[in-house]
Amino acid sequence: MKKFLLMTAIAAMGLGGCSKHPEPLKIDNALTAEEIAAGRLTPEVMWKMSRAGGSSLSPDGRTLLYQQTDYNMAENRGVTTIRIQDMDSKAVTSLTDFTSNSLSPKWSADGRQIYFLSDRGGSMQVWRMNATGGDATQITGCGDAGKASDVEGFGVSPDGKHIWWVQTVQTANRRSSDIYKDMDKSKARIYDDLMVRHWDYWDEGEYRHIFIGELDGDVVTNGRDIMPDAQWDAPLAPYFDMAEIAWNNAGTMLAYTCKPLTGTEYAMSTDSDIFVYILETGQTTNICKPLTGKPAAEGEACFDLAEMVGYDKYPVWSPDDSKIAFLSQRRAGNESDKARLFVYDCRTAEMQDLTADFDYNAMNVVWSGNDLIYFIAPIEATHQICRVAPSVGEVEVLTKGDHDINAFSMAGERIAAEMCTISMATEFFDVNPTDGRLTQLSTINKSVYDHIRMGEVQKRWVKTTDGKQMLTWVILPPDFDPSQKYPVLLYCQGGPQSVVSQFWSYRWNFQLMAAQGYIVVAPNRRGLPSFGQEWLDQISGDYSGQNIRDYLAAIDDVASEPWADRERMGCVGASYGGYSVYFLAGCHEKRFKAFISHCGIFDFDSMYGQTEELFFVNNDYGGSYWDTTNAMAQRSYANSPHKSVAKWDTPILIITGEKDFRIPYTQSLEAFTAARVLGIPARLVAFENEAHQVFKPQNSLVWNREFFGWLDKYLK
Repeated sequence: MKKFLLMTAIAAMGLGGCSKHPEPLKIDNALTAEEIAAGRLTPEVMWKMSRAGGSSLSPDGRTLLYQQTDYNMAENRGVTTIRIQDMDSKAVTSLTDFTSNSLSPKWSADGRQIYFLSDRGGSMQVWRMNATGGDATQITGCGDAGKASDVEGFGVSPDGKHIWWVQTVQTANRRSSDIYKDMDKSKARIYDDLMVRHWDYWDEGEYRHIFIGELDGDVVTNGRDIMPDAQWDAPLAPYFDMAEIAWNNAGTMLAYTCKPLTGTEYAMSTDSDIFVYILETGQTTNICKPLTGKPAAEGEACFDLAEMVGYDKYPVWSPDDSKIAFLSQRRAGNESDKARLFVYDCRTAEMQDLTADFDYNAMNVVWSGNDLIYFIAPIEATHQICRVAPSVGEVEVLTKGDHDINAFSMAGERIAAEMCTISMATEFFDVNPTDGRLTQLSTINKSVYDHIRMGEVQKRWVKTTDGKQMLTWVILPPDFDPSQKYPVLLYCQGGPQSVVSQFWSYRWNFQLMAAQGYIVVAPNRRGLPSFGQEWLDQISGDYSGQNIRDYLAAIDDVASEPWADRERMGCVGASYGGYSVYFLAGCHEKRFKAFISHCGIFDFDSMYGQTEELFFVNNDYGGSYWDTTNAMAQRSYANSPHKSVAKWDTPILIITGEKDFRIPYTQSLEAFTAARVLGIPARLVAFENEAHQVFKPQNSLVWNREFFGWLDKYLK
């Protein structure tokens, strides 16, 4: 890793606000002599890599602003800093140091200042500094705004007069000590309805709300909650994506995403909408719910209520504020329905579906002028930039190649994209708007890549049992020798509707697996996006069916190669992939010698009562387990992995997080208990401070040591 020099002249930066500066976190991620000599990607090497993102071009297109996170393994934490890169010279300048976290940087409309979040004052608040990095001043949490809690996200109006921010507020009492004031030492939570918990936290009556305040000089004043008393979140739980909130260009209105439902209805529904808040009047309008469900008349939306009952998210205003682009899903309760690109006309209330003839999802929408929209779409296990003119309505795919473009920003005709591949963590690329040609701008982890060898990534089309073609990535070990035989891993993807694309992951990294001497087989089985909606939809109600046969088709195809050792094959996966491991453990017919399941679904019946977002299990299982008249649901429950556990015969490692409420850790406990009672070699690893994924640095290294230790024990 590069050894970035710390910015020692803190006083010269002019840091404002009442704050004390701790010692900077030491970041020395240079590879050791031993790591360089080995030339191999290891978990320790991977955690020395810098992680960049959150980028945006300056208004003049000359400078790229971004955040970068680096870690100190001994301290078990990282620090996020803000940097700029000159688009022409490629020179990088660090604007903040390692004494505190600075993140979510945003340009002012004139490009002279940068707004960002920082915890340097003791809590996470909004700060402002010059575009060169000096004269940093805290603007929330000092006046009458933001004192109650940390700011989780923000946006400054283009005219610089107002700011929205998100913070947690208490709008309901769930704790016994709040309900019974004389019982202040009581530790009960009390509920009358769902959802009692979500993802990794219990509902204790606290929700994220949007606040708006006036940006007067150096302090935000007159802050107000624009959704007072609401017992729901904006942006939506559990991800709280700040891209769901957007100023109009005049700075007079705010569009945001909200699901104004409570209780069981909230748990069963994906019906979020786009709301527009007018600063002058305080009026809020739901643009996704016309006053009538009748066909469109003049001045009404051109879709009836039945068309707007799924997720509607991510509003983006056109430059002249006459239209709002957003993403819309048609089917209620289906979080993996096609994300359509809609445009709402603010003058006529008419809506237009720009991707009706485009069989892929849309995301990351950016207007270029008033009649051209750019967006990202997953296409055949890659992510590409596309564009469409509302007046024309035909989508053009701009970029091409085996890569994932995960975000981009525009300034005039200039495009800067965040891109990764299976063999490269996120770097920044310049995109030619004429032909989509990509030119690399950054080399953030060059000092790592210069000293390690990556394995070859093959694109393989495998014939499925029903005669279709399935794209499967095959990752070979570095220094692969076709005359040798290698152990093989079948990777089972989670989601279940998450594409196996050209992603770089710090949790499930294909190159990391290959570097330990394994051939990795990663199929885009049925139920994954980027191959059309029919391919994606097939899995719902058929968890135990065609996608399982797709897995076996992929591993059997690769196992036929002379360099694949059929006697040393393993199967690994998380979430739905963990379910896949459990299911395959009961029907693999001796193919595999080792299994690893992370946070997998084991028992469908208990999962229904333990999980939180019921719309998911209702859609994917077909309904509840007690509905004996529902043929789809009954088929799902009849094929729950626990029903075939008596056929298990292979060692299995089971990993879970005790804060996982999506697929609760009790599912893993059930599976581990069954394996051991059956006398099957098994190991349980339960992280007490992790949820559905493992994020903390030292936990990650433990996870990897257990993961590869198990595979090496049974496959090498």
